[in-house]
Amino acid sequence: MSHYVIGDVQGCYDELEKLCNKIKFDPNKDQLIFAGDLVNRGAKSLDVMKFCLRNKNSIRAVLGNHDFYLMYLIEHNERNTSLNKILDSKHVKDINNWIKSLPLLLKVYIKESNETFWIAHAGIPFIWSFETAKTLSDEIQKVLKKDSYSLLKNMWGDEPKRWNTKLEGSKRYRTIINYFTRMRYLDKKGSLMLDKKDLKSQKNYIPWFKQTIDNLDDNEYIIFGHWAALNGKTKLNNIIGLDTGCVWGKKLTAIRLEDKKIISVKYESI
Repeated sequence: MSHYVIGDVQGCYDELEKLCNKIKFDPNKDQLIFAGDLVNRGAKSLDVMKFCLRNKNSIRAVLGNHDFYLMYLIEHNERNTSLNKILDSKHVKDINNWIKSLPLLLKVYIKESNETFWIAHAGIPFIWSFETAKTLSDEIQKVLKKDSYSLLKNMWGDEPKRWNTKLEGSKRYRTIINYFTRMRYLDKKGSLMLDKKDLKSQKNYIPWFKQTIDNLDDNEYIIFGHWAALNGKTKLNNIIGLDTGCVWGKKLTAIRLEDKKIISVKYESI
């Protein structure tokens, strides 16, 4: 049995199919783990979702910002050009139920190597311990199950910029979701800068992983997607980026957790 974590698919089903063929994915014994943003921008988001439903017993995933957006569109009866095929599909209810069951954070332990992999779409901020991050992920899952309509309605916005344990209600949920799904740059106190995507230096703000690395033991890893401009390169052994910009004409990338081998396929869609 092998565990493969795959970066941002964003509706690029043809490349997902080629990547699965390349790694010789066997749903009867292997496990695929998606690092969020399964849908949007690409032309075949519905095909990606149908693939997940067909193989849901061998697939896990964390939520990305585009996955939240799809849930919002479904539950608030709104439209989006790249997602209308899902919205009009007879499978839309099953798709929504499956996405709503997903966490913001996954922990995968590989017994053979005694290594732990934490998987989150945008990453994990240094201000949270792994235990805290897991607790906050569980909290959002419970709210999605209890009142997803209100959560999705009120999740938009860049404020508050910094986590505070005293936050309540929609401000609390929005902040948790923003750290897990939109984070790139943080200041020394852990405040988010959400409008910056490039790699140019910014006074007082640095990539989140340059601070979180100090929280990791030698046998612990973080795997994330979301930040296509990095092209997967963090220059850190224990924090691995998997968004290699497939939807922007680059590559779709997976990592096999058992030996940390990186496998990619080139974008070939028309």
